Amino acid sequence: CRCLAVAALALACVPSPAAEPEIAAVTAAAKAHVDRHEVAGAITCVAGAERLLHLSAVGQADIAGNVPMRTDALFWIASMTKPVTAAAVLMLQDEGKLSVDDPVAKHLPELAALKTADGKTPAVTLTHLLTHTSGMGEATGEQRLAARSLADLIPHYAAQPLRFEPGARWEYCQSSINTLARVVEVVSGRSFPDFLKERLFDPLGMKDTTFYPTAAQLARLAKSYKLVDGRLEEASIYPDYDPRRAGRYPAANGGLFSTAGDYVRFCQMLLGQGAYGGKRYLSRQAVARMATIQTGEIVTGFTGGNGWGLGCCVVRTPQGPTAALSPGSFGHGGAYGTQAWIDPVKKVAYVLMVQRANFPNADASDLRRDFQGAAAAAL
Repeated sequence: CRCLAVAALALACVPSPAAEPEIAAVTAAAKAHVDRHEVAGAITCVAGAERLLHLSAVGQADIAGNVPMRTDALFWIASMTKPVTAAAVLMLQDEGKLSVDDPVAKHLPELAALKTADGKTPAVTLTHLLTHTSGMGEATGEQRLAARSLADLIPHYAAQPLRFEPGARWEYCQSSINTLARVVEVVSGRSFPDFLKERLFDPLGMKDTTFYPTAAQLARLAKSYKLVDGRLEEASIYPDYDPRRAGRYPAANGGLFSTAGDYVRFCQMLLGQGAYGGKRYLSRQAVARMATIQTGEIVTGFTGGNGWGLGCCVVRTPQGPTAALSPGSFGHGGAYGTQAWIDPVKKVAYVLMVQRANFPNADASDLRRDFQGAAAAAL
């Protein structure tokens, strides 16, 4: 249709970014998956704590419009939002305004009555929320679409019984992360988007990272695709996070949009133990807790050999898709295949941007494995 043609033309006419450093083997690894029509396009990025080592784009951002993928393309990063939310919580802990050991009810009294199905009322702590061990229930799709703020979600969470006693097991939980973001709002006195913009995104130079992309940013949004009978077909972003749906709440569990160049700066800050570009954002102790398994021997997602830190998956025993990472590497993936991992032993961060809707398990994709493997071998 005409509107799609105009959008494609707008994306194609944006000036190209300056040449970036490139590792040929990494580009080739990503291109192989494009050539097999597994993904439309991909951006791979590798960095040290203060230096970009590799950034390249392969394939297309829009197949029908024949628009090539560019290194400054915008992506829905989905659950890669979660480590950012964790960082916000830990910034407030560094300032003495909260503790991750606090019961969530200390900051959100509406959640004081959370109880299990058998009537127990155990304390749910911020650590439980950060590690997906809280047992909190979820809002329905209808409730999420009706919500205009994080505060609107809390009564829905409060009305759900705990699915299990906190700390008893690991169960991936969206409500816990949105609850943490509401805690950030209450404790800081700022809206969650404003807190992130003022405390993280602006000072880190993450100019394209936002819950609410502008029209100019949306002109660079890579289209999403799903694989159907060996062919790539266009797919939609989940309704909760659709950037064109007005009035949506800032989904701390998965609502951010970003670029590879932006998100790698956040990763470099974590790789630098909380510091980047001469400025400290988090204490060394805070980053260490993010990167330390807090879940003991509980089985966690989404691939074998992992545990869970504060807001991040942590590699205990590298295997399969994590084979190229060192023990203690930490990071997170997104629903449509994006990945970001920090390896503190090799002192390198890896960011993969892709928009593929129906990976059987995005964290276990061959593309992720091959990208990280090629980069680790080259370094």
